[in-house]
Amino acid sequence: MRGVWKSGLRSLVVALLVASVPGVGQSARAQDAPAPADLVTRGEYVAEAADCGACHTVPGGAPFAGGMAFHLPTGTLYAPNITPDVKAGIGQYSEAEFIRAIRQGIRRDGATLYPAMPYPSYARMTDDDLHALYAYFMHGVRPVSTPVVQDGMHWPLSMRWPLTVWRRLFAPDPAVTLQGATARTFPDPVVARGAYLVEGPGHCGACHTPRAVTMQEKALTAEDGPLYLSGGASVDGWRPVSLRGENRTGLGRWSEQDIVRFLATGRMPLGAAFGGMTDAINHGTQHMTADDQLAIARYLKTLSPTTPAKAPGWAYDPAATTALRAGDVSARGARHYVDSCAACHRTDGRGYPTTFPPLAGNPVVMDPTPDSLIRIVLEGNTLRATRQAPSAFVMPGFAARMDDAAVADTVSFIRAAWGNDAPAVNAADVARIRRSLSPEHPPVSLPMN
Repeated sequence: MRGVWKSGLRSLVVALLVASVPGVGQSARAQDAPAPADLVTRGEYVAEAADCGACHTVPGGAPFAGGMAFHLPTGTLYAPNITPDVKAGIGQYSEAEFIRAIRQGIRRDGATLYPAMPYPSYARMTDDDLHALYAYFMHGVRPVSTPVVQDGMHWPLSMRWPLTVWRRLFAPDPAVTLQGATARTFPDPVVARGAYLVEGPGHCGACHTPRAVTMQEKALTAEDGPLYLSGGASVDGWRPVSLRGENRTGLGRWSEQDIVRFLATGRMPLGAAFGGMTDAINHGTQHMTADDQLAIARYLKTLSPTTPAKAPGWAYDPAATTALRAGDVSARGARHYVDSCAACHRTDGRGYPTTFPPLAGNPVVMDPTPDSLIRIVLEGNTLRATRQAPSAFVMPGFAARMDDAAVADTVSFIRAAWGNDAPAVNAADVARIRRSLSPEHPPVSLPMN
């Protein structure tokens, strides 16, 4: 999920992107008979494709037990317990109530969910997938009795009725959505599968599509126009990039196999995962089949760039490399880069793929909004181990040893060098991102590789 966002509006954006606590009713759940093992296994796969664990599992905690804290200026929201416990979780939900919550965002007691559980995208999920998902959560997930109390939000965002109005205005009708999806045709069945995964359970647009002033996504599918997956607004210092075909700031220079490798491992020659995408890969895409990873990649490669067709592409410029290797650090931020960055990312900006990602030609570096790059410099980043890439690598954060001006200089150098040609940043940009860092995740101060 820019400068035009005011603080109050930004708070509401984030609040609308965090899940609420499920309601607890009085009737017992109807589905108590054991589910077939193959159905539960399929439901587990759907849960991975839908990335349920990223928000509902605290690191080191029980799967789906909730409790993840989201600190906002308007209060604290907590991811709910969605285990089948009948009191603390969703154990009393019937299958119909479960599907209504997934597709329509309506809790068992009739209240509206905060759309962090992205029901505008989940409205596209098939009956078969939701049936399997219900079987998995009721019969494949261990119940956890720990309640998650949603009492940290300040008024007026603690009220529910505005969410009901929002849902009725902007959430799609699942019946109409499913009918349209059935009628939609694709020249390639692999692309069709990819469209379903990206637009439905994968809910990629929830982060990577811009939102209107009233907080709804400006496009929910590729049929809605070129704004779909064109890049989202920054939230807490992370800016979701474009997943369309832009040469400089999107996936224009990524091949299908590059995308497949990224989904499976979080790393490929042109970049590495960071921010929320790290969790999406850890809990979701790395567990998907190679066929589904390819389907996602092939679908994404069908999306045309939003920039004009004649926009110049990225080309490597060796001028910064030549200067640094000659000992010339007169450019703004060059000395900071040599002292703190070049050991891993090299003086030529090419890094050591797929261990330390390149900065030359990196879409995140060239993004018009520099928030993600600033935050990575401040907070550091962990390239997590995956099944296909079992080694983890850590970049230390520099918030403790660099002031705002030094970070701005360093980021400006990186954005200007090697043909990146992106605008410079200032100390005020860095200060804004520094204020968003979570106190629960202090910047890494020492290398851990």
